[in-house]
Amino acid sequence: MDSDEPALHRHSPLTFPIALADGRTISKIGDAADLFENLTDAQRRSSHWSIAVRMLDHALNEPAYLKTATMSLQTALAMDGLLPPP
Repeated sequence: MDSDEPALHRHSPLTFPIALADGRTISKIGDAADLFENLTDAQRRSSHWSIAVRMLDHALNEPAYLKTATMSLQTALAMDGLLPPP
């Protein structure tokens, strides 16, 4: 990990908060981790969720990936119709 970047943890904020269609907001790494823990088996097998999980894991090891991880999470949520309409 680059010594200039602080380590990430459950309470670290994502690059931007993501509002869900059900009114919840995913704004911290821990929120995303909790969401990943509750994925269905079908979601776990889908490539968009696999990518989102993998990118968050990369961000935990290298904080420079946090923006990409947040965007991957947003994409997975959009693909499953979990974001509010534009």
